[in-house]
Amino acid sequence: MNAIAYIGLGANLGDPKHTVLAAIDHIKSIPGVLICEVAHLFGSDPIDATGPSFINTVAKIETTLAPLNLLDTLLAIEQEYGRARPYQNAPRTLDLDLLWYDGLQIHTPRLTLPHPRAHQRSFVLLPLSELAPDLILPEGHIQMLLKHCADQNVWRA
Repeated sequence: MNAIAYIGLGANLGDPKHTVLAAIDHIKSIPGVLICEVAHLFGSDPIDATGPSFINTVAKIETTLAPLNLLDTLLAIEQEYGRARPYQNAPRTLDLDLLWYDGLQIHTPRLTLPHPRAHQRSFVLLPLSELAPDLILPEGHIQMLLKHCADQNVWRA
């Protein structure tokens, strides 16, 4: 059975734009990913962190992978790009977040869906709204959520 999932991509170390674009190509080549659409790239200032600005986007995929299998695949891709986690919100070579998966609500030690902070981040909501302008998260309609974080500095990259 096929599912629709949204993946947040971000990077702020090295050549973030190149890394995000390469990661998109990597996601498109995952066995079990049937379709991949990508929103525009956005730049953003770090939130609750230091370091250079981020490049972010969201990919919408149609997949046959189960949520945890998809998560494991995304974590493996991060590792290929040298992702280190020295402390919470550290700068990163690549960050891949499973944001939403077929409307499921999951709360386990390994995975929380929808992503627990997506509704607070305009760098997630802006590209997500390009792909799913009528998406409703547990916290509300995506357009309403965007208004609540309109003060965050995000720009088209």
